[in-house]
Amino acid sequence: MGGSPVGDGTPSLDSFNASAAALMKRWKEIEVDDSLPDWTWKPCSKIGAPSEVEGYLALEGVSRDYGGSQVEGYLALEGVSRDYGGSQEQIGENDNSDGADVVACDTWVQSCSDNVHVYDFHVVYSYSYKVPVLYFQGHRSDGQLLTLDEIKHNLPSNSLKVLSESKWTFITREEHPHLSRPWFTLHPCATSDWMKLLLEESKVAIEEQSLRYLSTWLSVVGQAVGLKIPLELHCNS
Repeated sequence: MGGSPVGDGTPSLDSFNASAAALMKRWKEIEVDDSLPDWTWKPCSKIGAPSEVEGYLALEGVSRDYGGSQVEGYLALEGVSRDYGGSQEQIGENDNSDGADVVACDTWVQSCSDNVHVYDFHVVYSYSYKVPVLYFQGHRSDGQLLTLDEIKHNLPSNSLKVLSESKWTFITREEHPHLSRPWFTLHPCATSDWMKLLLEESKVAIEEQSLRYLSTWLSVVGQAVGLKIPLELHCNS
């Protein structure tokens, strides 16, 4: 199922689904940074529509450090017994005066920094604009959702500039079309125009353009929200 051509920058739903499958497959093939999970498909059942058709792409649990190490800690070896000329000396908290053998235990002492934000990214097909739309939200380690002001601290400097100039057209807060809860989203206005230009410059076959649509689109919108996209994603498999 390849769907219709996307030469005008507006994929059909079939093309979106085919490109989503191609993106997930390619993402698994390349060596992605360990901090990035895999993209997954979230099916959504709607009356009269097959579950494999209705759904969205999800990249969830992306940790971002905004001022400190994400995880700090050290390795502790405790309960070690040593024999010095017949007398046993124990290194560690557990004292064993009867001279019995003591088992050493490696313990990872971990302290999580409060500077870690966790983000979820969803890519949803818009029937109104006929293009993919990025929905995202972030939360602290305690689960509390981030405000727009807090999210700003995680955005690249060029995105902050655009946000300050066009706050209501760049990042908005809207109801997630499948979850019925407010999420932040990048406004899809003009997406078809710049995607048409990018696809024209790619100089690949129309069918290949359809499959590469989301990876090409993601290379642009990912930068806007600070999501690093591996360059290998755009190379031939």
